[in-house]
Amino acid sequence: QIPLMILIITPALEGLRREWREAAEVLGASTAQYWRMVALPILFPSLLGTFALLFANAFGAVATAIALTGSALNIVPIQLFAQIRGDVLGNPNLGYAMAFGMIVITAIANVLYIWLRIRAERWLK
Repeated sequence: QIPLMILIITPALEGLRREWREAAEVLGASTAQYWRMVALPILFPSLLGTFALLFANAFGAVATAIALTGSALNIVPIQLFAQIRGDVLGNPNLGYAMAFGMIVITAIANVLYIWLRIRAERWLK
């Protein structure tokens, strides 16, 4: 997931103008103050959008979850897989409801990402 995050964050970091840093220095701001009061508020929509996109991407990664944890960890993608697979304790209807819930959550995360990306693009102009 880190390469995807880097691809999304890099344009936002490149959008930080040198003039903003120089203006902060002229006004007596330290490096920490520059990042806290200038850079992070500008980068915040991009960071939040990136986290929303990565959350939506990771939310449905059932193969990765099973490969890393087996079926011991009780997370939604593994439970969804177990319910739909139809083992002895499987309940396909519960699995379908869980899948619908995942679709809704993923859709909300993607809409949030698109909204934040549009909001962040105004700083890149």
